[in-house]
Amino acid sequence: MDETRPTPALGGSPSPPRGPTWGPEPGGGGSGSAPGAPMPAVFVGHGNPMNALESNVYTDGWRAIARALPPPKAILCVSAHWYVRGTHVTAMERPRTIHDFGGFPQALYEVDYPAPGDPRLAERIVGLLAPTPVELDRSWGLDHGTWSVLARMFPDADVPVVQLSLDRTQPASVHYDIGRRLGALRDEGVLVLGSGNLVHNLSAFSWGDPPGKPHAWAVEFEHRVRHGLDTGSHEALIAYETLGEAAAWSVPTPDHYLPFLSTIALARPGEPYSYPVEGFYGSSISMLAVRVG
Repeated sequence: MDETRPTPALGGSPSPPRGPTWGPEPGGGGSGSAPGAPMPAVFVGHGNPMNALESNVYTDGWRAIARALPPPKAILCVSAHWYVRGTHVTAMERPRTIHDFGGFPQALYEVDYPAPGDPRLAERIVGLLAPTPVELDRSWGLDHGTWSVLARMFPDADVPVVQLSLDRTQPASVHYDIGRRLGALRDEGVLVLGSGNLVHNLSAFSWGDPPGKPHAWAVEFEHRVRHGLDTGSHEALIAYETLGEAAAWSVPTPDHYLPFLSTIALARPGEPYSYPVEGFYGSSISMLAVRVG
């Protein structure tokens, strides 16, 4: 697919599932990792859903992230936009594309991301998270936190995708622990993708053209998070509410921050972090991406 063109509505017949989509891969490895190395995990700041159609520095960065990864056998996405009571995982063969937003151009509502699902992977996730009860969901699909990013990373929509919900009744520490328990998937060729924003405060967004510079508190909070990663201080990042006024402004609700915790929980001792996408959208949305491994 010509990567210089905006991603169109990805209609047509999706590619069939590739057979078994999880389980250790003999030899492992691929582009961007050593043979036998675990699949990296990635958190992306997804920002505006129009990124599914508009080419910019962020979408260019997402494409570069995907090119640097070993080809994934499947993708598990933890999206900020499935923030509900309980833990659920999509388990249908053909997840629908959910247009969970309002007030955007018609072209965005016509985007279809026809990636196959992976019920076997969903069952695997239920087993990994036991004894936490996980419901196999056959009604949700792929929300824009997932497909607006994947339309850029994997525009052919040929990699099976499942989504895992965020349980709004549970504290940040539980979401971190859920991510930790999914670590085996990295050895099975599954890309775990967290999609949210480290800083996400729409009430403080600058709607000017061009948008204003980021608020000082937004920059401060992102700096504290990066420092916490670079020093291995995950405990402070889990207890983000203790990081002062900058945290209160940057994370007024936890939904966009929790996918970050589920992603960094997959890090193994000594693994590096990198920041393949940086910057702010407007004044109060961090577009930082974090690669683990």
